[in-house]
Amino acid sequence: MLQVCLNGPRDRAECPTLPVTPEQLAAAARAAVAAGAENIHLHAKDSEGRDTLEAAAVAAAVNAVRAAVPDIPVGVTTGAWAASGPQDRVARVAAWTVLPDHASVNWHEDGAREVAAVLLDRGVGIEAGIFSGTPAARQFLDWPQAHRVLRVLAEVTETGPREALDAADRLLGELEAAPAPLLLHGQDGAAWSVLRLAAARRLDTRVGFEDVLHLPDGTPARDNAALVREARTALGHPDRGPAGEATRS
Repeated sequence: MLQVCLNGPRDRAECPTLPVTPEQLAAAARAAVAAGAENIHLHAKDSEGRDTLEAAAVAAAVNAVRAAVPDIPVGVTTGAWAASGPQDRVARVAAWTVLPDHASVNWHEDGAREVAAVLLDRGVGIEAGIFSGTPAARQFLDWPQAHRVLRVLAEVTETGPREALDAADRLLGELEAAPAPLLLHGQDGAAWSVLRLAAARRLDTRVGFEDVLHLPDGTPARDNAALVREARTALGHPDRGPAGEATRS
C-alpha cells in the first residue's frame, strides 16, 4: 500500500505549494490518487496555517478530501504539537464531529494511550507511530490493546541515507513482533532510500510533502502527485500520467 502524506506540520515558508486549506487538500488528494496513492494522511490547519485538532478544522479537511476521493481512506494526525497538552489533546479528539477513517498516534508522546483509547471507543482506526531512537516500540508492544491497531508506522527520523538505513533495520527488528501490518518511511534526505528499503522488504510505505520536498534527483517536487509517481516507480509499479492513466517508464 502506498500512502500519500499531503502536508504534515510544514508551512508555506518551507513549501510554497503545500496544501493547507480544505480546498487545497482536496485538490492535492485528487491528483495524488490519480497518480497512484491508495491512502491519505493529512494535517488539518487553522487560519494561520498551523496544525490543529480542533473539530471544525478536522471536519472541513476530512469532508473536502472525502468528497474529492470518496473511495480512499482518509487519516489525520493527533500529534502532541497540535494541542496544549495531553488532556487537551484527548478532549479535542473526543470532540471531533466528523471521524476520519484512521488517525496516527505517536507512541513516544505523553498521553498516547489515552488518545488511542478515545479513537478505539469512537471506531477510528489507529496508526501507531513508532519513531526510531525512542522507547516507543517497547511502550507500544507492552500496551494491552496493541492488537487492535490498524497498522504500525515505522518512522525513521534519521535523515542521512546510510544512518537512516541502519536505524530502519534496528527499528524493524524492534517491531518484529508487532501485531499489525508495518508501514516503513523516512524523511527529508533519507526518504527515498528508506522507501526503496520498504519496497525491498515488501512493506507498505508512504510519500508526500510531509516527508520530503524533493524528487530522487534532488529537484523540488512540483506537488504530491509528482512524489507519488516517483514512489510508484521505486515500488516497481507502472507510472501514471497526469490524468491517472497507466504508462510505462
